[in-house]
Amino acid sequence: MPRVRLFIDQPFLASGAAIEITGGQAHYLVDVMRIAVGGEVSVFNGNDGEWRACLSERAKKTCTLRLESCLRPQQTEPGPWLLFALLKRDCTDLVVQKATELGVERLLPIITRHTGAHSTNSARLRAIALEAAEQCGRLTIPPVLPPAPLAGIAAAWPPERRLLVMTPGNTGIPFRELQATCLGARGTETDVAADLAPGIVIGPEGGLATAELDELVALPFVTAVSLGPLVLRAETAAIAALSCWQALAGGWAGQAAEGVR
Repeated sequence: MPRVRLFIDQPFLASGAAIEITGGQAHYLVDVMRIAVGGEVSVFNGNDGEWRACLSERAKKTCTLRLESCLRPQQTEPGPWLLFALLKRDCTDLVVQKATELGVERLLPIITRHTGAHSTNSARLRAIALEAAEQCGRLTIPPVLPPAPLAGIAAAWPPERRLLVMTPGNTGIPFRELQATCLGARGTETDVAADLAPGIVIGPEGGLATAELDELVALPFVTAVSLGPLVLRAETAAIAALSCWQALAGGWAGQAAEGVR
């Protein structure tokens, strides 16, 4: 497996195709990673799997990659949907990066009564998710939706997909008890755990308002879940919740993707 992995924004990948690389990606390959003519790179576009490519030409500000063979066919990567309250810029960036590495399928920034920020740079967040996907070895880029009010998202939520709301202290059920809620009685995964992994709600600094939490837990598809007695920062809670889910659902039990660094 080539040591350098690159997402390329191309609609179709096929053996023998020549792809011109420009701008920051060309600089990264030639000047940062020092890939010489004849050197190998793995590339993916989120639709056609992962491909071995050879750097066939290089110029001052561009280079050309020629696709050789498919390393991994495209596959679906179902995972939790993360609903997270917007935080300060650096904290929001961290949540997007780590959530992508932890296998989220979709990122939904939410606006709550205690949310300090109400807008964000969606293009920047997508770039962060893209770089995290390059690093961790996944084949898809989780979409980052525009920020939306939590109440509106909950009202339109598909009821067949469970929604787990992280609550402070011991006000929700422990994560380990989700085995009975989201997994089959014999430990076999139901559609919730497999094809329909849950949504996970992370509130803002200071938590969700009492009225917001009460309205959520009254919905039949919502389960309040405790992350333990310690008070966690919002970004820490997001990473902890996704890690707990991956351990519970068995996402870390299988073989890691080849080339994951």
